[in-house]
Amino acid sequence: MSVHNELKKVTTNTLLRMKTQQTKISMLTAYDYSFAKLFDGAGIDVILVGDSASNVMAGHDSTIPITLEQMIYHAQCVVRGVQRSLVVVDLPFGSYQSNTEIALASAIRIMKETGCHAVKMEGGEEIADSIKKIVSAGIPVMGHLGLTPQSIYKFGTYSVRAKDEDEALKLRQDALALQNAGCFGLVLEKIPAQLAQQTSESLRIPTIGIGAGPHCDGQVLVMHDMLGINTAFNPRFLRKYANLHEQINSAVAQYIADVKGGDFPNATESY
Repeated sequence: MSVHNELKKVTTNTLLRMKTQQTKISMLTAYDYSFAKLFDGAGIDVILVGDSASNVMAGHDSTIPITLEQMIYHAQCVVRGVQRSLVVVDLPFGSYQSNTEIALASAIRIMKETGCHAVKMEGGEEIADSIKKIVSAGIPVMGHLGLTPQSIYKFGTYSVRAKDEDEALKLRQDALALQNAGCFGLVLEKIPAQLAQQTSESLRIPTIGIGAGPHCDGQVLVMHDMLGINTAFNPRFLRKYANLHEQINSAVAQYIADVKGGDFPNATESY
């Protein structure tokens, strides 16, 4: 029996079981109803309503500007398109960093107003208290370590993280702290493959990699990148599964030509 048929509804528990059974977890971002419905129908395990919406949907050059209200809107759209996948929503920058009360209030708003299944938060030990508070309120939390885009101004670069031993050690400690705080899973972004493997093997909870090599328990990509809609972003870790930029361009060019040439609509397309 295939995993797709076996798993009626993907839950946080399903992901823990998949790690134990060494079944890889597939995860993609989505930001609207139509794509969420497509991905869910194709059998994706997890849909992340990423704060990458700030870049790919709103045209900002970082994830910093997107608001809690905007994340809620995108998540509402996604949840309406989903029957099977686990829907995880990013808590955006500024909605959880100041204190545990604000973090809990933000997570509650996302869960109540969207119908999603979990939230995701960037950071290590420094946000463990907020994670504990959110988890104790019954809200599942996914962690995120390595390159954390909300901290881009602190890092000053999008290059690979944790290449030196001090940062690698901190990442391993943070991963355990997040597990102990109650996270059900963890995104590892843009870190050396060997470190990702060591971290994954040291944890009970599943790891989802993006630019973190093949040894994580699952993988995530941004839909606009893997579908070839966004052509400006070409990191080594990205595999493009389609070239929608080219296909959409040529379809629109053909439509323009048909309209201007009087070919569309033709007799059979008219009432």
